Amino acid sequence: MEGEIVNRVANSALVTFDLEDFYPEGRRMALDIAPWLYEEVILREKEFRNHVKSIPLSEYQDAYVALNCSTEAIIPGWAYMLVSLQLSGVAKKVVVGSLEQLETLLFSEIISTMDLSEYKNKPVIIKGCAHKPIPENAFVLLAQKLQPVAKSIMYGEACSSVPLFKN
Repeated sequence: MEGEIVNRVANSALVTFDLEDFYPEGRRMALDIAPWLYEEVILREKEFRNHVKSIPLSEYQDAYVALNCSTEAIIPGWAYMLVSLQLSGVAKKVVVGSLEQLETLLFSEIISTMDLSEYKNKPVIIKGCAHKPIPENAFVLLAQKLQPVAKSIMYGEACSSVPLFKN
């Protein structure tokens, strides 16, 4: 049939990889310890331990938690460990850093355990648009993991992709 519109993308061997499909569900929460410090600068052990004991654990149930201190205070290493142990068994994961660092760590763990054998010698497009907060580092880690396996790697959408790698 002359003039028939053919969807070449649908008929191609191109495989789309959407990191959003691997987004771990659950609330993300930041826990700032600065208010627990004397004048938000000095950590007094006894007072700090009391604050840790009074954490409303139910608020952090099954959440991903990023511990941080919003002031320039010097926090001893044990302080974050103490908070993380209090949240152990309640929160899904506790890290020290920002919410973006939390997302990066989550995706790093997910990508490191992926079996990408189904992408062997195939052209892969890493979908760029997402409705969930996918950190830039996740795209970088995925591209590096796909490189030894894929025939080619592109970024974006099938209709307007950016070529990144060709084997």
